[in-house]
Amino acid sequence: MQINQFLNRYGREAVFTDDDGWSSTAFHCFIQPLRYKNKMYLYGVNTQIGYNAQGHYLYIGPPEHDITSLDENTILLCDSIKYKIDRAEKVYCGKDVFYVWAIIRTIVEDSEVTV
Repeated sequence: MQINQFLNRYGREAVFTDDDGWSSTAFHCFIQPLRYKNKMYLYGVNTQIGYNAQGHYLYIGPPEHDITSLDENTILLCDSIKYKIDRAEKVYCGKDVFYVWAIIRTIVEDSEVTV
């Protein structure tokens, strides 16, 4: 069974978008929370209402969506959650790309707080 068959059967539907209005075709991928024993690699964001530790996730996606060459402003959108791509690499099987993995994190958007 090829990776795309697993992704299509068990993965979540997602798309890539950017600030210019571009959007990829829908595809399926795996998104799994990362839980480091040593959290020194993970950081959060200070917002108006306090510190927010951003969730980091492992992304595994199809080779047809080469996120290693996407612009830094590209967003992964899955189940109405926006993710930023921190690092991505291709995984090869021989000379062919088998799948793409990435470390992604949820995007924390500042919002106006009214009291």
